[in-house]
Amino acid sequence: MQWLSETTKRCSTRPCALAVLEAVPMVHWFIRRQMRSYRGGLSLPQFRALVWVDRQPSASLSVVAEHLGASLPTASRIVAGLVAKGLLARQGCAADRRQLSLRITARGRAMLQEARRATRRKMEGALEGLSQRQRGMVRAAMRSLRDLFGSTDQAVAAPAPHGGGHNGSADGPHRRGQRRRRM
Repeated sequence: MQWLSETTKRCSTRPCALAVLEAVPMVHWFIRRQMRSYRGGLSLPQFRALVWVDRQPSASLSVVAEHLGASLPTASRIVAGLVAKGLLARQGCAADRRQLSLRITARGRAMLQEARRATRRKMEGALEGLSQRQRGMVRAAMRSLRDLFGSTDQAVAAPAPHGGGHNGSADGPHRRGQRRRRM
């Protein structure tokens, strides 16, 4: 049980940061692969847009385009397909009547809930390989990381690393051909 003895030693920030950087991408990849296997016939960009709108209610088309690393016309076609399938709805934006915001429908939410349930079951199966004590340590570590880095609402609303967007918005700049790097 070398893993357990290593976790009880005093740990400086560097090995801790390296361990997070090593583990998180693998866990993220596992979750993404599982979620994508339950995308119900949607293209990957459609599924990513649906997940994004679920996490960021009332998102604008430009925010979805930025998230996808796509042009506005491409994002518009992706969203139109989701609207046609009854997974997203367009609505007037309360803050700016010239804008439309997007919201997930009950049908879209049900699709994502099923994908999350199936992914959780796969994760539970993978975690069965750990002892009860190890699972407790993983749970405590995840709580610590969540508390340290903030809720998903804060992470979604955080400005892009390049310093914000046009006119001081948190949307980030939208430039043709510019793509955001995805983990």
